[in-house]
Amino acid sequence: MEPVSKGRAARFLRTTGQHASIEPDAFTEGSYVLSIGGAEQSHVNLVRPEEIFYEYLRRIGHVVDLAAPAGEPITALHLGAGALTLARYIQATRPGSLQYAVELERELLDFVLRQLPLPEGTDLHTIIGDARDALTGLNPGLRFDVVILDIFSGPEAPAHLACAEFYGELRERLAPQGILIVNVGDEPGLTLVRSQVAAMRRAMGAVAAVAEAGMFEGRYPGNIILAGTQEAWPAGWSEELAMRGPHPARVLAGVDLDVLAP
Repeated sequence: MEPVSKGRAARFLRTTGQHASIEPDAFTEGSYVLSIGGAEQSHVNLVRPEEIFYEYLRRIGHVVDLAAPAGEPITALHLGAGALTLARYIQATRPGSLQYAVELERELLDFVLRQLPLPEGTDLHTIIGDARDALTGLNPGLRFDVVILDIFSGPEAPAHLACAEFYGELRERLAPQGILIVNVGDEPGLTLVRSQVAAMRRAMGAVAAVAEAGMFEGRYPGNIILAGTQEAWPAGWSEELAMRGPHPARVLAGVDLDVLAP
C-alpha cells in the first residue's frame, strides 16, 4: 500500500493544539514516522506491517500473538490509535480480524488514515472520543479477544482511565480467554506503573508485567507492558514472552510481580 505523500506531511491537531507530522524513515524503506509536537510517537512499515520497530509495541504484539492460535482472526479494541501500528500488525498476522480503534483527536486519525492507508482487507471501525465514554457506546454484546490501552505516556495519566473501575469495565468486555494489555510509560521510580499494577490486580484475575529487564530497577524512564487475564496467568506464557524478546526481556507474574506493589 503506497502512502498518499512520499515526502513530509503535517497537520494541526485542534484538540491538543499541537502539530502532527508524518515523514519517511530514512533507514527503513517503506516505513514512516509519526511525530506529535516534535516527538516521535509511532513507526509504520507499510511494506511489512508485521515488522514492528518500537520495542514496547513489539512486546505488545507478542502478547497479542498468545491470544489465539497463529493466524486465527481475533476481535480487538485499540484505545489510543496512534498510527494504527498494532491494528496493521493484527491484520497482517491474523487476516480477517475485526478491529475497533478509539482516538480522542479526530484530526490525528483522519491524518493517519489519509497519509498511511491500512492494508487491503482491514476491517477497522474508528470511533472519535474519550476511551471510557466510547466503551459504553459499543454494542453491549460485543466481546474482545484483545483490548489494548495505549494512552499513558508519562507519570501523569487521566484519573478516570488509570483506575480499577475502568479496568473492571474493560474486563466485562473481554471474551472468556481475552487479554487486557496496557502500555504504561513512566519515569524513574515507576510510580504510575506501581499504581496501575495495583489497579489491574483489583480488576483482573491475574496480571503480568513485560519489559526490558533493566526497566524493573526503576532507574530510568521507559515503557512497561501490563497484561491481564480473567483466569490464572497461563503456564508457559512468561517463558514464551521472555524468549521472544526484544532482549534482554523479563516477565514478572504472580508473587514475582509483588516487587512492583505500591
